[in-house]
Amino acid sequence: MHKRRIASAALGAALLSLALLGACAHRAVESPPMPPEAAPQARACPSGMPADTRCLGGQDSAGAFYLIAIPADWRGELVLHSHGGPFLGAPTMKRVEEDLQRWSIMPRAGYAWAGSSFRQGGVAVRAAAEDTERLRRLFVQHVAQPKLTLLHGQSWGASVAAIAAEMYPRAYDGVLLTSGVLAGGTRSYDFRLDLRVVYQYLCNNHPRPEEPPYPLWRGLPAGSALSQAELARRVNDCLALDKPAAERSAEQARKIRTITEVIQIPERNILGHLNWATFHFQDIAEKRSGGASVFGNTGAQYRGSDDDRALNAGVLRYAADPAAVARFGADTDPGGRIAAPVLTVHGIRDPIAFVELQHSFGETMARAGRAGSLVQTFSEDAEHSYLSDASYVALLEALKAWLREGRKPTPAAVAQGCERAQAKFPSSCRFRPDYQPAPLQTRVTPRLRP
Repeated sequence: MHKRRIASAALGAALLSLALLGACAHRAVESPPMPPEAAPQARACPSGMPADTRCLGGQDSAGAFYLIAIPADWRGELVLHSHGGPFLGAPTMKRVEEDLQRWSIMPRAGYAWAGSSFRQGGVAVRAAAEDTERLRRLFVQHVAQPKLTLLHGQSWGASVAAIAAEMYPRAYDGVLLTSGVLAGGTRSYDFRLDLRVVYQYLCNNHPRPEEPPYPLWRGLPAGSALSQAELARRVNDCLALDKPAAERSAEQARKIRTITEVIQIPERNILGHLNWATFHFQDIAEKRSGGASVFGNTGAQYRGSDDDRALNAGVLRYAADPAAVARFGADTDPGGRIAAPVLTVHGIRDPIAFVELQHSFGETMARAGRAGSLVQTFSEDAEHSYLSDASYVALLEALKAWLREGRKPTPAAVAQGCERAQAKFPSSCRFRPDYQPAPLQTRVTPRLRP
């Protein structure tokens, strides 16, 4: 216990020294005032943290849970993390502990890490951006003024981070967006409406014929008691996804093939995307769009089935409501007006967030006049949630060199950095410096828009 007190005191002195040094070096932050926050409390670190890591946590004034991890060898560099999802339930500390465990590479590589649960579940991007900024200010107020503050967004959290960087242009030195849902909420989820209408055409059990009908863009009708387990039963009744391919009927195999070819998602991800197109769509319709349709498929011509004419004649059709699209887009669509340098990575075969979303984000940054502040990298990965330790270390090091030395990274340089990082963090490096993503409309069926 005595040794722990000495170590804690030494770390406290080091943090104070870093705060004094960093206070002069860090750029002033001119952003809307937020109420002061209570000091975080010491907590036991989740498993997977480096030895002698100091963990702090609590619940902020808006109700979001948060964790901070500071490694013993901290150099004054902070990573603010915006998590993916989004999750629909009430915020919990467990959610943040899982994030810290997943991203333990950052404390292991010497960075302080801070992550928020966000104060609410659901597809609310700007509120989550505010929660991330609130945590940054809490860190500065009660822990230390970092020498360098990097904003990291993963998956849906990449849209949170992209918008946070716009909302608070002087708060973050650099931005790292990984596996990002970056075409905005008004475009990134079109394919999930396509999945709902194609699935219903093939299976006719979501909803069942005897259940009250509702527009599928709504996800579920208000008050519905449908659970994820019940949805899985319905999907398996129709498609037998829970059985080996050899045990499925020819009709079940045909339906699966139709979905994977028309929607361009792997078989293993059909149920997951149907869950999002059900429960997340319900959140959007009930809480984000004023009860009107954000998603439409008017004019969409689906291709890839064994009878496209019958499919297009038989699927349900919906028109998006212009006011609802504008309202949802105001919260979820990045504008690209990011003052800080932005570095991205995306798996080329990502089955959750299509790599073509990066093409849209590049166009967004270009329209905002910020194309020169964006470097996009790609990896030969078919995963979404995590690529590799060496990949993230290389990306962070490349972003730091860009900020501190003015050396704008190239995809080839990041790939080389990954190979160097393997010496300390043995893991895969699959960067493809030559890759360029195709436009989103090559992956998602085009349609008429408001």
